[in-house]
Amino acid sequence: MKACIPIRCNTACNFVKGKFPYHWDLNVYRGCTHDCKYCYARYSHKYLQEEGEFSDAIFVKTNIAEALEKQLRSPKWDKSVINLGGVTDSYQGAEAIEKQMPGILRLMIRYNNPIIISTKSDFILRDFDLIDELSRKTYVNIASTITTADEVLQKKLEPGAVSPKRRFLMLKEFGKTKASTAVHMMPLLPYLTDGEENLNAVFSQAKEAGVDYLLTGFLYLRGETKKVFYHFLKEEYPHLWAEYQNLYGNGGLKDYKKPIYEKIWRIRQKYQVSADYKSRLDREVYGKMQPIQLTLFD
Repeated sequence: MKACIPIRCNTACNFVKGKFPYHWDLNVYRGCTHDCKYCYARYSHKYLQEEGEFSDAIFVKTNIAEALEKQLRSPKWDKSVINLGGVTDSYQGAEAIEKQMPGILRLMIRYNNPIIISTKSDFILRDFDLIDELSRKTYVNIASTITTADEVLQKKLEPGAVSPKRRFLMLKEFGKTKASTAVHMMPLLPYLTDGEENLNAVFSQAKEAGVDYLLTGFLYLRGETKKVFYHFLKEEYPHLWAEYQNLYGNGGLKDYKKPIYEKIWRIRQKYQVSADYKSRLDREVYGKMQPIQLTLFD
């Protein structure tokens, strides 16, 4: 990969709205070498008027640790949960060179701040000891997006990311810490990853890895993401072009969802893999005691 382009940030964490288990997001990088064909964040380069392709022109915030400490030591900071990698993966290929995450994790340890890390890379294991230490002080969640167990399909969809097998092994390893672990089967891709065989494979391997929960979510297509994904379909799966046009161009997604929800619920019951991401977070961070339920979150 090319060398990262250094930039500076004014603040490390950005406030995000929405129904998330967090309201602060920290992204070390702009752009991502995973090159996922369904990536919703591709718009950001154009929005920020960055030059180059999202998967090729990678920008690194070289002062992010300094900016983060300024926020964490502020008397106004309330130890809110910080999500690391909501837009771009903190452990993409660039991190092996830039080495920004160890400093960030040491700050989280120093300030006893709860975190969520979302990654498609097992390079996070480099920082196992730091994450283990933090998990013994406060809430830590390690989540990996795994859309398919089919390695041939995965390499087409996510050419720069490691195999699903390596991601499951990474999650199993973090099960040795006090961190909670999760699989994000997001997005579900109609006619590609929503079949019985793939759903059974992902749920069964998530169960074997001992994850605390598994969430699913549907593919949404808009803007730059729609353009890139449709190009991918035409190149790799031209027979699905008409199907996607019907689903996403003619409002057919609503009718499509119901039988998929039912299928997911049945498979979730089969493997007894929870969808409850909230109870432990509330209990450990917000002090709310809630019953753990096996719920469907889609």
